[in-house]
Amino acid sequence: MNSFNTNDLKQLYKPGNGSHKGQNGKLMIIGGSKLFHGASLWALQVASRIVDMVFYSSVPENNQIVQKLKEEFRNGIIVPRDKLHHYIEEADCILIGPGLPRLEGMESGDDDTKKLTERLLKEYSHKKWVIDGGSLQVIEPGIIPQNAILTPHHQELETLKFKVQSSRLAAKRAKFKVAIQNLKLEEQMELFSKEFHCIVLLKGQADIICSPVECVQVKGGNPGMTKGGTGDVLAGLVAALACKNNPFLAAKAGSYINKKAGDSLYEKVGPYFNASDLADEIPKVMKELIIG
Repeated sequence: MNSFNTNDLKQLYKPGNGSHKGQNGKLMIIGGSKLFHGASLWALQVASRIVDMVFYSSVPENNQIVQKLKEEFRNGIIVPRDKLHHYIEEADCILIGPGLPRLEGMESGDDDTKKLTERLLKEYSHKKWVIDGGSLQVIEPGIIPQNAILTPHHQELETLKFKVQSSRLAAKRAKFKVAIQNLKLEEQMELFSKEFHCIVLLKGQADIICSPVECVQVKGGNPGMTKGGTGDVLAGLVAALACKNNPFLAAKAGSYINKKAGDSLYEKVGPYFNASDLADEIPKVMKELIIG
C-alpha cells in the first residue's frame, strides 16, 4: 500500500482572485443532538474557514448556539430540519452524522438518526456525501450513495462490513463475508469500497483511505489527537474539501492536513490541545502546504 503523495496537494482547488461568494464551495452539515452538542459545531468551525457558505441543521438547542456565534460564522445559515430540501440541493456536499444520536430514542426530541439519514441518502443520492458518526453507525450499506465518503473508526468499519441486509444485496452477503474475512485490513477496505462504490477513510494511528481502485496510508498524529472531537474536525475538513474536489482526493488530503495540524500543535504544546485548537490550526497548515 502506498503512502500519501504530497504532490497530490497541488491538485486541491484554490479560490481564485476574481471569485465571488458561493463559488468556492457550499457545505450542508446535518448533525448534533441534545446529548452531543460539540461534534457538529467542531465540523462547522473548521468548514467555515474553508468554504464560502455553510448551511447548518441541528436540533433547536444547537441551532440557538450557532445563532449566537453568527459573528464568527458570518456566512453560515441555520436551517430547520423541515427546510432541508432547498439547501441540500444548493450545497456542493453534505456532511451527515457528527453528533447525531446513535441509538433510537436516546434523547427525547432528537431525530431518529436511521430514518433521517436513510431518507436523505435515498432522496439525494445524486449529491456528494460524507457520512460520519451516528449516521455511519446505523445505516445499511446498501443505501450508500455512489462516491460517498465514509469516515469510520475500526469498530464502525467492523459493523459496516457485515451489516448487509437489504434484499438487493442478500444474495451477495455470504460470498462477501467469506471473502472479506480472509483478507488483510486494507484489502477488506478495498473490497468494501468496490462493493458499495464509495470512499472509506479509516481513522487510526495511521489512517487508511481506500477507493474502489486504490488504497493509501497517511501516517502521523500524536497522543493529543485522541481527544474527543478531533474526528469531527476531520469530517468537517474532508467535507469542506469535497465541495470543490474529487472525493478520493478530498479524503486523503483531509487526512494528511488533519494529522499535520495535530503534529504542529504537538510541537507547540505537546498533547495539551483540544478539538477547537485543531480546527484553528488547520487553516495555518493549509496555507503552508497548499499556498506556500
